[in-house]
Amino acid sequence: MASRRVSSLLSRSLISSSSLFSLRGKDPLLNRGARRYSNLAASLEDTITPPVKVEHTQLLINGKFVDSASGKTFPTLDPRTGEVIAQVAEGDVEDVNRAVVAARKAFDQGPWPRMTAYERSKILFRFADLIEKHNDEIAALETWDNGKPYEQSANIEVPMLARVFRYYAGWADKIHGMTVPGDGSHHVQTLHEPIGVAGQIIPWNFPLLMLSWKLGPALACGNTVVLKTAEQTPLSALLVGRLLHEAGLPEGVVNIVSGFGPTAGAAIASHMDIDKVAFTGSTDVGKIILELASKSNLKAVTLELGGKSPFIVCEDADVDQAVEMAHFALFFNQGQCCCAGSRPFVQERVYDEFVEKAKARAINRAVGDPFKSGIEQGPQVDSEQFEKILKYIRHGVDSGATLQAGGDRHGSKGYYIQPTVFSDVKDDMLIAKDEIFGPVQTILKFKNLDEVIARANNSRYGLAAGVFTQNLDTANRLMRALRVGSVWINCFDVFDATIPFGGYKMSGIGREKGIYSLNNYLQVKAVVTSIKNPAWL
Repeated sequence: MASRRVSSLLSRSLISSSSLFSLRGKDPLLNRGARRYSNLAASLEDTITPPVKVEHTQLLINGKFVDSASGKTFPTLDPRTGEVIAQVAEGDVEDVNRAVVAARKAFDQGPWPRMTAYERSKILFRFADLIEKHNDEIAALETWDNGKPYEQSANIEVPMLARVFRYYAGWADKIHGMTVPGDGSHHVQTLHEPIGVAGQIIPWNFPLLMLSWKLGPALACGNTVVLKTAEQTPLSALLVGRLLHEAGLPEGVVNIVSGFGPTAGAAIASHMDIDKVAFTGSTDVGKIILELASKSNLKAVTLELGGKSPFIVCEDADVDQAVEMAHFALFFNQGQCCCAGSRPFVQERVYDEFVEKAKARAINRAVGDPFKSGIEQGPQVDSEQFEKILKYIRHGVDSGATLQAGGDRHGSKGYYIQPTVFSDVKDDMLIAKDEIFGPVQTILKFKNLDEVIARANNSRYGLAAGVFTQNLDTANRLMRALRVGSVWINCFDVFDATIPFGGYKMSGIGREKGIYSLNNYLQVKAVVTSIKNPAWL
């Protein structure tokens, strides 16, 4: 269902944007092969007023919205303009402590882990119903705070949010241990118990989806949670937190703290009364989380980290389909995806054709106010990300890659960047090695499978890969040879709730989604009882 929605949205966007761009003005990068972007339908001069009001800016602790202990706030910005949307409570160490106390009490003394699993599932199902009821409101808040297209938020991400919680609601009463045979006169059983208080730190690129990937399994297993939102995108989680309590969630089970990584995030990772931490974000910060967890109480850790995912286009592939899928794999969500297909390897026989068509597709991408219909690409999330991406583009030009399209900001305000395509990219260039996390496609060339396998695996990352081929033997060989956690064959970014997601190497530890994620939030206890005069063993 999710993949069908994505395909439908892509088709609509492609049709609506096919004739929107034209050349205008002069650009110093034109001599390097770039094209200047203009999109009259996506003009940035008239910014649409979001159809939603910000109702919650405080911390959610013990079932109540409260100010931070310090009284401090920080601004969350509209990436379309850089203007302030709202002032949000800035959680700090003391606020994390308050949230942990509430979560610990809810776990040790409260009803959540003690109610039947079926009762927990009913609350999660009611919550999913409320998400659907408030779909448009949630989607508008997500787009306003993050910059992603509203059609993406409303038609893909918020429905996925409900789907993930329904999936884990269904798991709640199916989590159980086993009876196992022993070698003597003993009855042996295993109990699957909730791990306790989980600390969860979510990123800004998919605020609500990452919230669901973490909260869903944690709650289904009977845990309580202290969740920190990204400082760039704190608003939607607070609204969703209110809906959780409307669905009947007891006080203290989910606590939401907005704040910054070095303060609130570090406090969660190092807290002695948090039993497990889950983090999604950069590899460098993931290392810090792991270190803090090990130096405190050696809490369990799951990490979903960075990526530089190969997208391999073989010479037998349908080039038009491969170009469109490679475009989606890289530019979706403004390129702000940990698993983005940011290393397209194209076999030499079809390389030139692929580059020309990839260039044309990028030039025809509709960039503009994400609240406008038909827009495919909104602004980057903030000025820091915006400047970092432009710096990488300059690196690409300076290192000798050919700039085929884009290469500059789009418009004069906000954090918009032109869809950018480089060809003649070499493996040792920064744009081919580093996670840019933006709308920059870097197209590499390869000769044969042995070569591309070696080059694709020559990365510190191992999150995902795409393979485009019509040859079953080629697909089978590549799917087994690539050292990554997900391989998409003739598709990309298929994120059903049932499919596990996580990385090899420095792309993380553990898996999220699907049945595998339940293990992150459970302890296994062996119980052995002596049996006298057993009738059987």
